Amino acid sequence: MKKTILTLQQRKENQQKITMLTAYDYTTAKLMDESGVDCLLVGDSLGMVMLGYESTVFVTMEDMIHHSKAVAKAAKTAFVITDLPFMSYHTSVYDAVYNAGRLIKEGQAQAVKLEGGQAFCEHIKMIAQASIPVVAHIGLMPQSVLALGGYKVQGKDYQNAKNIVLDALAVEQAGAAAILLECVPAKLAKFITELVNIPTIGIGAGAGCDGQVLVYQDMLSMYDGVSSKFVKSFAPVGEQMKKAFGDYCQEVKQQQYPASIHEFAMDDEIMQNLKSEFLNNKKG
Repeated sequence: MKKTILTLQQRKENQQKITMLTAYDYTTAKLMDESGVDCLLVGDSLGMVMLGYESTVFVTMEDMIHHSKAVAKAAKTAFVITDLPFMSYHTSVYDAVYNAGRLIKEGQAQAVKLEGGQAFCEHIKMIAQASIPVVAHIGLMPQSVLALGGYKVQGKDYQNAKNIVLDALAVEQAGAAAILLECVPAKLAKFITELVNIPTIGIGAGAGCDGQVLVYQDMLSMYDGVSSKFVKSFAPVGEQMKKAFGDYCQEVKQQQYPASIHEFAMDDEIMQNLKSEFLNNKKG
């Protein structure tokens, strides 16, 4: 059965953990869906792990729609959430609602995610009023990395922690269906999770959240970027892929692949007739 935003809410109420991973293409999303992952997040992190950008700020709406549509086609049961990219909602509430609608209509997402707390409550409210579920991303917000001065843990001092709590309460009041907490102390994330009535998803926010999300290239050791403290490698897929690619190159060069078992056969008489006809014509 296809999971919905109500599924996530029920998981929180029943104290059942929510699983989420990033996904950017059909093949990977299909494997995740078949593995039982609850939610697939088409994150703007695709700018870094798929497109090679230095940060997420270069990602466009067209990028997000393209990848979202591919993931949605593979998600038979998983709930699909797609990021609103940098400057797709900052300029006005109208732009926020319009672009959220594009992710639903063109990207076939089931919900959208935007970065921001109290400052974007009106945006969240109007998107929700358009019957589009919104996930509010607070704590460390990668789209604001230039203003933050880098990827740093948020909420370590009293005022900053208080602001994150206020953000969480504000976005819930505005109509957010869930909250993503990134890079905040575990105790703070647990407190917020107990304070709000909507699900919280953590990334670098400890075990107290209602669910967890990771960038799949990180948890499979596929990405050469700097690994964060909160990332666990669940399988050395990156090394296995490099070995497989290297083995392939070596076998092709040494004429070990393809072997006879990889070839298609044909009748020798047909081949002989072809040679006779075309080679004789060539000689003539």
